[in-house]
Amino acid sequence: MTPDDPVDLTIGFIPLLDSALPIIAAEKGFAEAEGLRLRLVRETSWANFRDRLSLGHFDAAHMLGPMVVAQALGLGPLSEPLLAPVALGRGGNAITVSLPLWESMRARGAAPASIPAEMGTALARVVAQRDAEGLAPLTLAMVFPFSCHNYQLRHWLVAAGVDPDCDVRLVVLPPPLLVDALRSGQIDGFCVGEPWSSVAVAAGIGALAVAVSDLMPAAPEKVLGVRARFARERPEQLAALVRAIDAASKWSAMPGHHAELAQMLSQPRYVGVPAELMLQALQGRVRTLPGQALREHPGFIQLSGEGATTPMTDHADWHYRQMQRCGQVAAGEALRAIALASFRPDLHQAALLHTMPSAANGVEP
Repeated sequence: MTPDDPVDLTIGFIPLLDSALPIIAAEKGFAEAEGLRLRLVRETSWANFRDRLSLGHFDAAHMLGPMVVAQALGLGPLSEPLLAPVALGRGGNAITVSLPLWESMRARGAAPASIPAEMGTALARVVAQRDAEGLAPLTLAMVFPFSCHNYQLRHWLVAAGVDPDCDVRLVVLPPPLLVDALRSGQIDGFCVGEPWSSVAVAAGIGALAVAVSDLMPAAPEKVLGVRARFARERPEQLAALVRAIDAASKWSAMPGHHAELAQMLSQPRYVGVPAELMLQALQGRVRTLPGQALREHPGFIQLSGEGATTPMTDHADWHYRQMQRCGQVAAGEALRAIALASFRPDLHQAALLHTMPSAANGVEP
């Protein structure tokens, strides 16, 4: 496995800003330097994505962190366990509402500069008024049941006194379809990763009500998921891929590279959204209302920095606890141990140090 005789790996991704690191690794030569040639495949649906990885259509994939945990716990339709040897950054999610809902919230105390709690209080007042008038509950979307988006949206609603299972209707839609669903009135709001909230605002149909970085700073997000079998049988290739992702993260840390990265991601084969919108998010600036000035949100999305690419077991534990709160999984130390074992900081560290620990580590194929 050398740059002169590269190994081909197929990597799946969803068109989101935090798909950046595998794309950078391929585009900027970091994978090639590790003796890899990455074939990047764009997908739309997280469920289809999970199944294609489980079936071996992908060697690795840009994935929701909780999805890896859920699959390790046997909560998916297929029995193939997954693990996360590297993270792909933190943050980047936002809760966006339709302009009609925003106007109702503003009439009940919300303002563009409101903190998440104030936004939640305004939404709760709208929910209560609709219930009093006998109107249908609001429909809010998230991207997958096993996702930080689901748990973050629920956290915000519960903190405001809104029962996410009774007072509103929660539905699942793939990220690229959310803006059209908002435009058509099929949903009243959504929680999604960038750039789709910014796309809704730029289209004049949505208001970015809550940047999740204000609700949960440096929140865990996507990881690179692989089959446990792949990690066990092809450890050198996995380590090379981890090193390429780490190099991509370091490249993305340079502010002078942000414009190039945004332009790279704007290609139709990748995210396919105007570069300007993604550059703003990379710089920690987002537009919350159509026609208004950009607002500063430091740390809105973090593709680099301390711990950005480390798949921390604390994050796997957080995912597991959210699953418990939602009734998706039972409590139990044995289950918790499986959940924690699906995030592999040891593989991440070993790849960077060029050592080879066992890939199994309690995760059976």
